[in-house]
Amino acid sequence: MDTSYLREILQFYRSRWRMPSYAEIMDITGLRSKDSVFKLVERLVRRGQLKKDRRGRLIPTTVLGEIKILGLVEAGMPATAEEEVLDSISLDDYLIRDREQTYLLRVKGDSMKDAGIVEGDMVIAERATVAKEGEIVIAEVDGGWTMKYFRMKKGKPYLEPANSAYKPIYPEDELTITAIVRGVIRKY
Repeated sequence: MDTSYLREILQFYRSRWRMPSYAEIMDITGLRSKDSVFKLVERLVRRGQLKKDRRGRLIPTTVLGEIKILGLVEAGMPATAEEEVLDSISLDDYLIRDREQTYLLRVKGDSMKDAGIVEGDMVIAERATVAKEGEIVIAEVDGGWTMKYFRMKKGKPYLEPANSAYKPIYPEDELTITAIVRGVIRKY
């Protein structure tokens, strides 16, 4: 029975990219009280099927699951290949360093296209307040939010786009780094 409830909870997560609240779990499972939902969640957490962050919010145990690595593919000249399972990896472990500090953002605009990040992509962002020069960051600059390369010039920070149609952004007042981009997800 809990398996079907878990399936509903994870389906909610996959469609909305966030875990449901207890009230939403009540709606999607048909349970009639928050106490029943609390007991369900505790059972799922105890079994390791769900987790809670340090604030008590639900997080899935895996976001993307495990996938087989079947071999290598030539990106140059064609070569013969045999299909064999070389290994398998958890995409969660591969893409996410710190689950509690990581979130996804949908990309709007084309200022980072030369870095391979285009409109409609999802970026994996990890909360951070400092960055190394050359890292792609999510930053608040003079009251607006953007994603750009973090750069320094004569000891002063600025943001550089990866598209020659845009100019670098030199903050007039303040530049606050809120996250570092750790990866890009694109669906074809």
